[in-house]
Amino acid sequence: MGKDKVQIFDTTLRDGEQVPGCKLDTKQKLVIAERLDELGVDVIEAGFPISSPGDFKSVNEIAKLVKNATVCGLTRAVKKDIEVAAEAIKVAQKPRIHTGIGTSDSHIKYKFNSTREKIIERAVEAVAYAKTFVEDVEFYAEDAGRTDNEFLAQVCEAVIKAGATVLNIPDTTGYCLPEEYGAKMKYLTENVKDIDKAILSCHCHNDLGLATANSISGVINGARQIECTINGIGERAGNTSLEEVVMILRQHPYLNLDTGINSKLLYDTSQMVSQKMGMPVQPNKAIVGSNAFAHSSGIHQDGVIKQRETYEIIDPHDVGVNESSIVLTARSGRAALAYRAKNVGYELTKLQLDEVYKNFLKFADRQKEIMDDDIHKIIETSNVGIESIA
Repeated sequence: MGKDKVQIFDTTLRDGEQVPGCKLDTKQKLVIAERLDELGVDVIEAGFPISSPGDFKSVNEIAKLVKNATVCGLTRAVKKDIEVAAEAIKVAQKPRIHTGIGTSDSHIKYKFNSTREKIIERAVEAVAYAKTFVEDVEFYAEDAGRTDNEFLAQVCEAVIKAGATVLNIPDTTGYCLPEEYGAKMKYLTENVKDIDKAILSCHCHNDLGLATANSISGVINGARQIECTINGIGERAGNTSLEEVVMILRQHPYLNLDTGINSKLLYDTSQMVSQKMGMPVQPNKAIVGSNAFAHSSGIHQDGVIKQRETYEIIDPHDVGVNESSIVLTARSGRAALAYRAKNVGYELTKLQLDEVYKNFLKFADRQKEIMDDDIHKIIETSNVGIESIA
């Protein structure tokens, strides 16, 4: 049985760039867009063209550059927005307009001072108008996570009839639990007429740390596109992390879901985005953090040295990391010390290792981490008859 394809919609250059202090110029955006295309993302949301002349230019230049991915421009359900987006992406080989409107009662009442009926009218008008410019139109139901499922289904049905090819179901505030978000996707799959004519898409925010879990729950329950960013960057607490959903689907083959991402480029792409946006990656970040394949506990180190899979479910090479890291600290054991000593040129006997280890612990109690240069000093001062090769 073949695996179902889950499309990866990358919004690093739109939602990700909305992080304060992470503004990119057009040249930087083009470098990242070219890498995203090489990475194998299916859709690049290049920006919000009407927001500024600079954003329009960036979207237009990305549309010229990208060879494989669909290039998408975001709009509100406003004719002028749609016209400007259509102009920005018209040179793309695969153009998409992403338009939509808030659908939760909170948005309808307080943001639009409107009614459910009028919201559906505006949604239909926006999709139909976008359809006059491009064939591929994605509709977003903003705050779908807090939208009544029955009304959400009515909106989805109406916009499919108007020509929407993708239905974005955002958990805009990151409020949903995975079971709730998955159930919402299941409800839409089972209750929206002609749902087979459109792709359901997950767009989850990380306000409660559930963006990745919600997106996975969404695709398990019928969605076939995940909207995400490199390193999980985005407004407030961020968006679904691209590298996380890609590797979760890869590591759980029984789900019969996969993406077309070249995972060996994940680490390098993470570093590129971090550097260009000035957003450090937290060390304990899954998949791409500096500690993701680092081991400092003696028990863990011993297991990894004997058989990597004892404590690593992902081969670091699969995500572009050269090797696992055995970090020497006061919590490290003899196996880790012997391993690192061998790497810098020392083959220690058991008796020698016992003596060196006693000295090692004295050093390790004085500093957080023992580096290669320290190993030479430790062995030289351990009176075991081995001279430094440094």
